[in-house]
Amino acid sequence: MSSQDQLPLTVTALTKYLKLKIDVDTHLQKLLLKGEISNFKRHSRGHFYFTLKDEKTQISAVMFAGATKGVQFEPTNGMQVVVTGSISLYEPSGTYSIHVTKITEDGVGNLYVAFNQLKEKLSAKGLFNDTYKKPLPKLPKAIAIITSPTGAAIRDMITTMKRRSPNVEIYVYPALVQGDEAAADIVKRIKQVNEEQLVDAMIIGRGGGSIEDLWAFNEEIVAEAIFQSQIPIIAAVGHETDFTIADFVADMRSPTPTAAAEMVAPNIVDVLTYLNQLKARLNQGLKTQINFKEVILNRLTNHYIMKNPRALFESRMLSLSQLEKNLEYVLNEHVVQKKQRLERLDISLNERIQQNLVGTKNSYTVILTKLEMLNPLAVLKKGYSVITDDAGNAIKDAEELVVGKEILGKLNKGSFKAQVTEIIND
Repeated sequence: MSSQDQLPLTVTALTKYLKLKIDVDTHLQKLLLKGEISNFKRHSRGHFYFTLKDEKTQISAVMFAGATKGVQFEPTNGMQVVVTGSISLYEPSGTYSIHVTKITEDGVGNLYVAFNQLKEKLSAKGLFNDTYKKPLPKLPKAIAIITSPTGAAIRDMITTMKRRSPNVEIYVYPALVQGDEAAADIVKRIKQVNEEQLVDAMIIGRGGGSIEDLWAFNEEIVAEAIFQSQIPIIAAVGHETDFTIADFVADMRSPTPTAAAEMVAPNIVDVLTYLNQLKARLNQGLKTQINFKEVILNRLTNHYIMKNPRALFESRMLSLSQLEKNLEYVLNEHVVQKKQRLERLDISLNERIQQNLVGTKNSYTVILTKLEMLNPLAVLKKGYSVITDDAGNAIKDAEELVVGKEILGKLNKGSFKAQVTEIIND
């Protein structure tokens, strides 16, 4: 058939054909693909969306929430990874992508990556700081052990503690130390020990194993429970070369479970030896003090006052009498001084009062003199008189007089009435 006779395909038909080809190709249904993560996004429902690329090409990738739960580390941009998944074509846009079911960091184990990421996170939060470390009790009365009830670790710890401190009570809190449920079980036991408050310290741990076996002690919830514990915790996980997150958060890290038992349970022989040393030092100290007090007592006994105690009494009486005389003298002197000062103040006050009276009298006399000078009636004493009309108005000018009208004359003593008979204008 020539190209002229060939019928054209629709885009939808072509896309469906390509999708069918991809879906039936077994090589594309489960393949390993490596590359660098970019544009990484974590959906609120738990899905991972990112781009997987190399030097020349890139492909979209999605990992749904059901698969992301098995990822032990946090994927980040720039991380080189190997993914397992299947190729799928999205018909509406005609784009293809890979549906990831498993992801590992290229060249590094997932658990190791997760361990380092959590270590950095908790270190930044301050969970490893020495300031939060609680000291172990020197003479504990009771100790808790959180571990598997079966196995060599629990037997070794109990044997060691009983040998070193037979008087210390041991409480075993059985817990899962391996598997998916182990972390939650360990947290539950740590909280139980804190709630019951039966012990002075606790050991959490287990024997050696692979990183997968020890992983429960690398979980964040276990680290948080250890940090929040009010009772000191010794982490004793695995062998000396094994390190877990629990080791960094715990108040004390032990290289082995047996070593943890030795740390927390003091050797009774060493304790008795130390107590005997303290007893000897105490006895020596008491003897020294007794000898010292005896010397002081002898000195006091031989003192002349002790031989003649009346002399001490008489001396004190003489001192008291002298003090009474001194006090009486001081009081008398004080009273005399105060009396003399009061007399001086009285004299000074009287003088000040007399001065004020004289000054006030003089001022009063001057004021009366001035007032008398301003009195209009004072001129009458000199023989003058004041002439007023019948209305009482003072007549100052002859033009105010009327012939035949009566006028009133005011003298120094008495007054008179007169009739105007003639007016003379000077």
